[in-house]
Amino acid sequence: MDVENRKWQWAAHAVLILLSLACVLPFILLFMASITEEKTIVVNGYSFFPSRISFSAYEYLWNQSSQIFHAYGITVLVTVIGTFASLVITSLLAYPLSRRDLPGGQFIAFVVFFTLLFNGGLVPTYMVYTQVLDVKNTLLALLLPWLLMNGFNVLLMRTFFQTTVPLAVLESASIDGAGEFKTYYRIVLPLSLPILATVGMFQGLAYWNDWNNGLVFVTEPNLFSLQNVLNRIMNDIQFLTTSGGAGSSQALAALPSETFRMAIAVIGVVPILIAYPFFQKYFVKGMTIGAVKG
Repeated sequence: MDVENRKWQWAAHAVLILLSLACVLPFILLFMASITEEKTIVVNGYSFFPSRISFSAYEYLWNQSSQIFHAYGITVLVTVIGTFASLVITSLLAYPLSRRDLPGGQFIAFVVFFTLLFNGGLVPTYMVYTQVLDVKNTLLALLLPWLLMNGFNVLLMRTFFQTTVPLAVLESASIDGAGEFKTYYRIVLPLSLPILATVGMFQGLAYWNDWNNGLVFVTEPNLFSLQNVLNRIMNDIQFLTTSGGAGSSQALAALPSETFRMAIAVIGVVPILIAYPFFQKYFVKGMTIGAVKG
């Protein structure tokens, strides 16, 4: 029996190792491609062991370092503020919806769910944010549209509150004289760190990777996020290499294209890889507990 169990353990370990390699190897290949010579990629394709190493993509990015560092600051600021505001608004809506005694709670929950099925479209959204709210070319243009609150996250958090926060604890707080708001931030929130970390991770990724809001609502270069700056640099390289530009053919041929795409991905993903381990234990627990939506 012990031998059979040991065989199953070895098989499970082998499967987990293969799955781990399937997650890690793409990032290694991504980095190796970013430091491969452009001509080598064109001739030989991507490789874990490139024949020629070149840091031309990172050198090109370093030449744009002032613009990129400024964009990093904009992205970090928007991500931190947006994620915090999103958690506050989402939890303030999800907690009342988790209470069975909320008047009209079912109707409000249906309205939240309805937003997952339909939206107003790009043109009405653009007109509301630019003509009614007048957020064009402001930091609010990167914070408000589409990202500040998500119906899926509201329902996910509501289910967590219903299934995890004991009703007896809430009733005990009410008997002790705590109001609804005090119960919310002194009892409910401390018991809900897993779902807060999960939703915070979702929203943080959405803000960090967002480029569409900057493309639609921002035309001032000093407000460009990291994704918008990298996207514009990539478009400039493609334009120069395809149209010829004003430089010599040798200089244009030296511009990184494929390797630059890989370098952009490395720069964009490294902060997320650094932050994810700190949220992992909460992320898994929050997803499993709040996964059933009703």
